[in-house]
Amino acid sequence: MSNWPGKYVIGLTGNIATGKSVVRRMLEHLGAYTIDADALAHRVIAKGAPGYQPVLDKFGTWLLESDGQINRTKLGRLVFADGQALAQLEDIIHPYVGQAVDLLAKRASQSVIVIEAIKLLESDLRNRCDGIWVTDAPPEVQIERLIRKREMSREDALQRVHSQSAQKEKLAAAKVIINNNGSYDDLWKQVTEAWKKISPSQEAGPTTQVLPKPVSGAFSLQRGKPRDSQKIAELMTRLSKGKRSMTTDDVMEAFGDKAFLLLQMENELVGVAGWQVENLVARTTDLYLDPKATADKALPLIMSEVERASNDLQCEASLVFPPMELVGFDSVWKQVGYERRSPETLGVQAWTDAAFESMPKGSALFFKQLRTDRVLRPI
Repeated sequence: MSNWPGKYVIGLTGNIATGKSVVRRMLEHLGAYTIDADALAHRVIAKGAPGYQPVLDKFGTWLLESDGQINRTKLGRLVFADGQALAQLEDIIHPYVGQAVDLLAKRASQSVIVIEAIKLLESDLRNRCDGIWVTDAPPEVQIERLIRKREMSREDALQRVHSQSAQKEKLAAAKVIINNNGSYDDLWKQVTEAWKKISPSQEAGPTTQVLPKPVSGAFSLQRGKPRDSQKIAELMTRLSKGKRSMTTDDVMEAFGDKAFLLLQMENELVGVAGWQVENLVARTTDLYLDPKATADKALPLIMSEVERASNDLQCEASLVFPPMELVGFDSVWKQVGYERRSPETLGVQAWTDAAFESMPKGSALFFKQLRTDRVLRPI
């Protein structure tokens, strides 16, 4: 049994570019609460976070950038070339990550918890899990993904793949092996079948509010599912006026990163929002409305549901990157509690990083803080 009574804990691991994060996101779609332990490790050493000063005390202020943040690239070069230095860094980081995981798991309302970590088996997190899931892919597939998705050179991709700990050791510890060398549809089927074995009584999918049709406006909302991919692709292509020409395969791939919310008026789809919660930050990167769905009525409904679902994932902040035709509705954004900001003014490094990572070129950013009891607040 896990450390958390009443909860079943999946430890999710696998070597680089085998699809851990995609599988974690799919499990989130199915109703699990998911934790990215590697992202928490990055937050531990951000300026003001509890691991920041211990790292500087151990390795020196030469690691600092001009803005006072630790340069993770410099730190990585140091520790990956020196096993003792790596062990010292892990001694600083891992206890804080463990505390954060414990806090998140205890606060989670979901009965299934997923902890993703590339070094899961080498850490104490392994002992907190009821079952180990391992993602697997052939080395040539890993290399192709690193080149295509992370824009690495082939030489760098080879080095990253070969520097990982042995995948066979992970596979030997696995209760479930997810083979990620085919289509997203095949991957979804594997994850769904494995999910049914641990959660047979739960209907596939998180609890989602479906809004009744109000008298004034006749709107309803529903959570998109992978089987709705063609519908979502056609809707996004139409509402973006072709700026986002989406195919069914594009949407199936997007389900590995985000969730979709569909807005219906009478019997017609008139809006779509695509968002993800990563590192406790919600990022709405797709938001399109048909002119029939006026912003003053549609946006409050959509953002209320995005925030409700994000709060279920213990989200700290919500970032929205609307298309330019929705930027000018200042009174509406103010009504729903958002203010226009720039990434540099958000005040928490993880929020700023999320904004820079997700903000489309030439886009605006609207921000709302969702909770004040942040994980890894300075101590």
